[in-house]
Amino acid sequence: MPDDTFKEFVPDQLGALPELRARAMFGAHGLYAGDRFFGILDEGRLFFKTDAVSAADYTARGMGAFTYESKGKVLTMAYHEVPPDVLENAPELIEWARRAIQIAAIKPKTKKKSVRRGS
Repeated sequence: MPDDTFKEFVPDQLGALPELRARAMFGAHGLYAGDRFFGILDEGRLFFKTDAVSAADYTARGMGAFTYESKGKVLTMAYHEVPPDVLENAPELIEWARRAIQIAAIKPKTKKKSVRRGS
C-alpha cells in the first residue's frame, strides 16, 4: 500500500479513538491520542508502543521492534510493528491501540541523581 494511502487508512481504522491525530516527525508520522504518543507510521508500517509484557505478543507473531540509525549506530525503540491481520481488523486494532495508549501513559522510572558533597 503506498505510504500516502497508508497514512489515511490507519486513522480511518482507528477512528473510534478519541483525540486521535498524526504528526510528522523525522520522516515518519507519530500517532497521538490526546498528548500520549503511542504509535509510529513509517514506510507503510504501523508500530505501537510496547512494554516488556506486550512486546512478547508482537514477537510471538514474528513482528519486530522499530529501529533507526543515528551516528552510525542502530537504535531500538519500545515500539513494535503491528501484525497485518490486526491492522486489517479495526475492532482488534483499536484494542491493541488502547493497550499502547495505556503503556504510553505510564511514566518511565527515572534514576535519582546522587548528590556529591564536597570534601
